[in-house]
Amino acid sequence: MAKCDESMMAMTVAEFIAATADKTPTPGGGSVAGVVGGLAVALGEMALAFTRGKKKFAEHEPFYAHLAQRLAKARGMFQDLVADDVAAYGLYQDAARREDSADKAGAVQLALAAAIDVPRQASKLALALMEDLLALAPRCNPYLISDLTAAAALAAATVRLCDYNVRVNVPQVADKAAAEDIRSGSAADLAAAEKLLARVEETARQWLP
Repeated sequence: MAKCDESMMAMTVAEFIAATADKTPTPGGGSVAGVVGGLAVALGEMALAFTRGKKKFAEHEPFYAHLAQRLAKARGMFQDLVADDVAAYGLYQDAARREDSADKAGAVQLALAAAIDVPRQASKLALALMEDLLALAPRCNPYLISDLTAAAALAAATVRLCDYNVRVNVPQVADKAAAEDIRSGSAADLAAAEKLLARVEETARQWLP
């Protein structure tokens, strides 16, 4: 079984699933969220790849070229966030093991900040992806519209997974006002994701009755 300090992205699909099922803290929900986000991007890229270059959509080529760059960057960012999630958990473990109570409390708060920051970044990235998918939907090859809609559904699921990760960590944040801001921001992202998914599905409805 692969160790937590090895690159998650170097695993095969079967290895990642087995590592997730194993009795180890990572990969866990945060890492899975990053992978789901990466898969959402990949499906969007596939839909784009089977749309570009067709005469029917020739007028949109500048848009496709710009979008292809954005999606490729987003895919790489999701992969980085998987590694960041594992690193954040390692920081928390190290902080929790400290013996000096004062030093430990400060270290735990710093580790919590890192553990919360990763899903917040992933959530924002997933929302940006959903905006891109919504823009692509009316200019997408109809034969790929189900894949594009599936990409949006996975992106929305990524936001929900990130919200779970935020909510489980926020109660430990010492600054309660900051904690409430984080919680409400995450909830707002989840509501935005649900609305974006509905808009993508509405755009796709002419092909997906």
